[in-house]
Amino acid sequence: MSDKSFSSQDAATPIVIVGHVDHGKSTLIGRLLHDTDNLQDGKVAQIIESSKKRGLKIEWSFLLDSLQIERDQGVTVDSTRIPFRLGQREYVIVDAPGHRQFLRNMITGAADAEAAVLVVDAAEGAREQTRRHAMLLHLIGIRHVIVLLNKVDLLAFDRTKVEAVEREVTDLLTRLDLKAAVFVPASARDGDNIATRSANMPWYVGPTLTEALASVPSPDSRVELALRLPVQDVYRFEDKRYVAGRIERGRVRVGDTVVIGTQKTPARIASIEGWHTAPHLSAHAGQSVAVTLEPDVIPDRGDLLHHPASRPVEASRIRARLFWLRQEPLRVGESFRLRLATAEHAVTVTAIESVLNLDDLTENPGDEVPPEGFAEVVLSAAETIQFDPFTPGTTDGRGVLVDRQQRIVGGAPLIGPAGIAAGEKVIHPTASAVTVHDRERVKGHKGAVFWLTGLSGAGKSTLARAAETRLFAAGVDVTVLDGDTLRTGLCKDLGFAEADRTENVRRAAEVARILRDAGHVVLVALISPLSSDRELASRIVGEGFAEIFVDADLQTCEQRDPKGLYAAARAGKISGFTGIDAPYEAPAHPALRLRTGQGSANDAASELVSFVEGTVRLPGGRRLQS
Repeated sequence: MSDKSFSSQDAATPIVIVGHVDHGKSTLIGRLLHDTDNLQDGKVAQIIESSKKRGLKIEWSFLLDSLQIERDQGVTVDSTRIPFRLGQREYVIVDAPGHRQFLRNMITGAADAEAAVLVVDAAEGAREQTRRHAMLLHLIGIRHVIVLLNKVDLLAFDRTKVEAVEREVTDLLTRLDLKAAVFVPASARDGDNIATRSANMPWYVGPTLTEALASVPSPDSRVELALRLPVQDVYRFEDKRYVAGRIERGRVRVGDTVVIGTQKTPARIASIEGWHTAPHLSAHAGQSVAVTLEPDVIPDRGDLLHHPASRPVEASRIRARLFWLRQEPLRVGESFRLRLATAEHAVTVTAIESVLNLDDLTENPGDEVPPEGFAEVVLSAAETIQFDPFTPGTTDGRGVLVDRQQRIVGGAPLIGPAGIAAGEKVIHPTASAVTVHDRERVKGHKGAVFWLTGLSGAGKSTLARAAETRLFAAGVDVTVLDGDTLRTGLCKDLGFAEADRTENVRRAAEVARILRDAGHVVLVALISPLSSDRELASRIVGEGFAEIFVDADLQTCEQRDPKGLYAAARAGKISGFTGIDAPYEAPAHPALRLRTGQGSANDAASELVSFVEGTVRLPGGRRLQS
């Protein structure tokens, strides 16, 4: 372990800087570091040279362009953390992205911030991104907000115009239960009111930005709260077992009795170890420590150590405020992993209680959460989750949701336990201890669903069965869900009316999703004539869904007529038959089009197998022999 592991490295105060992509955040940070002598030697010359190459004046934002994509696109794509000192006090500046598609990084980057600088272009005022970022500050729980009204030079330093923007932003923050600690009118490019008072604004008597930062409250107040020590890992060296983690709240002393996680095992703190130092007698919030326990119990990663008299909340149904990051809407029934400090829990969204309208900041009932939307939801788990309800200004209850690909899809501060509404179905999904990555590692391929749609007689089942044989021979766990097979069992109670067809698709998609989650490659061969039904299937399956159009025209299919269905439909013995007296809506943009009206079935099957393998096979996995 590094020297950093057991030290109080977090004494620095994290400050997150947020704002619209074009309102000057990166320029502000570059200028701030320069004006306070926090730049490394040679950095200014580097900035000047970079600016000259582009025919610009000194462009302070180049300081933060450590990623080439940022230079190419002119936007910040990841949260940059920069050590920073004012006098004797240390800070960490977190430059959070402003562009809409990078808001995911803002949530993670700002998670531990003590205060925020909200950058607003004084010439433009509060834009849609400004409202969204202010809402994120409310969601994350940052309560000390400094508003920097940037680019006041574009308003000719006009006091009346600046104060009008200040009133606009004040109204926005008030509606989000936020209050600005101070408004600082500034020009980051020229350094007005950054580290020195501006001669262009003699009417402004408030602090400069550096003075405002110096007034940010210290995080020391968390020391007086109840102890919370999430277990990060457990190590064994020689004859000692060390329980390592960062103290989020409170303090702990040698000799204290602590309770370990939901197992509720009591243990005594036998020692608080140092790295290349003598053992400590106590430690407090913000320090990363390694403790030894008596008796020598073994906590799990994610277990919460706390004092017996100050237990956290325990619940399996939790109400959360959610900021949704995925580009598809969130619907009830979807499952994710909830990351909370060092713990992870399998959860399912079992209710969407309200959705925020970002335009007027009103909350209304809704059955889905739109991309980049805010909502209040209920998360249900099969196990008890320990947490402290979200409290502004602390790390309490700050959770995030991740999908099966380990991507963050939402910020989810936990409000508290959720009750059960009258008549509500109580769902407690049981999570598998075998993870998706465990299955992929053993099988050598990912799970996925390939939805083959096309007219009756186009060759869907024939291709699916041919592909199944070849994929299985190559070591792929593959399953075919054929329409006729489903209708002899799972869906035998359904007819062929439109509502029944939709239900048939829904059931097939639910089964396919379960098999996909178990690591299977699923080939669904189903006419599924309506695009709306296939969109429903895509939403149910989620990640790993691919629509494949088995394309043969009606004349070809009717000539084949392997089951005699077209003849029966033409004779009036079957009504509502797809292609005859019921519509078929061909996919507009399928992932793969197999033209089975021409060429051989063997060639089409080979094309399907190649597409499936290219989609699911992991590097190093066994491949088909040609």
